[in-house]
Amino acid sequence: LQLVESGGGKVQPGGSLRLSCSASGLKMDYYAIAWFRQAPGKDREGVSCISSAPGSEFYGDSVKGRFTTARDNAEMVTYLQMNSLNPEETGVYYCAAFAHACPPVLNSDLVDYWGQGTQVTVSS
Repeated sequence: LQLVESGGGKVQPGGSLRLSCSASGLKMDYYAIAWFRQAPGKDREGVSCISSAPGSEFYGDSVKGRFTTARDNAEMVTYLQMNSLNPEETGVYYCAAFAHACPPVLNSDLVDYWGQGTQVTVSS
């Protein structure tokens, strides 16, 4: 399974961005798709996860109520809508796939496939 992110860029504090993750190679239906992010000098952090069958979504505490993830299995695309962004959320955002289901904790060691990442910069 290959994953390619797009939609990153620079946004002002309080602004919004929508990231996309396009999958190819294998059917995306069999995988839960997650988003992670990594700020400079910090560990990779799990942001969200959506199960292989749409309807079950999980979010990190820091993004609940502001971020929304969705998927279109037919188009093999997963989205991350990010609202009310703040400068501390600057970093590289990665799309990731888990076989079958989102794990109870978004542990990067359990990821089966990674995208190459897309830069998000929140700055005035």
